[in-house]
Amino acid sequence: MTAILAINYLCIPVMKQRTYSKYAKEAALLLGHQIKLGRKEHNWSEQNLADRAGISRATLQKIEAGEMSPAIGLVFEVASLVGVNLFEQDKQPLATSIDLTQSKILLLPKRIRSKTKAVDDDF
Repeated sequence: MTAILAINYLCIPVMKQRTYSKYAKEAALLLGHQIKLGRKEHNWSEQNLADRAGISRATLQKIEAGEMSPAIGLVFEVASLVGVNLFEQDKQPLATSIDLTQSKILLLPKRIRSKTKAVDDDF
């Protein structure tokens, strides 16, 4: 008599490692460094800023290290708290930039279509 031993493996989803361009990684690192500089200029500890933003200290450390995993909304909020200007290089209010960009979007076609192949129906 042969005994069959069935082993059930835990099905743990393995997350695929996302790849980012060098530019995106450098931009995240630059923003993280600017946030860290802003925090230090305010004489805030990591925990103090994390509490102000409503996030964990570990998440703040990831943001300041330029990691890509924190949600962009969290990164923007932390940047705002320490006074990092994200899009206002020329001191133009964001609302004006939003309006200008929306106007440009309205000028573009509503739908982008892929080019279709010409049908060769000559038999």
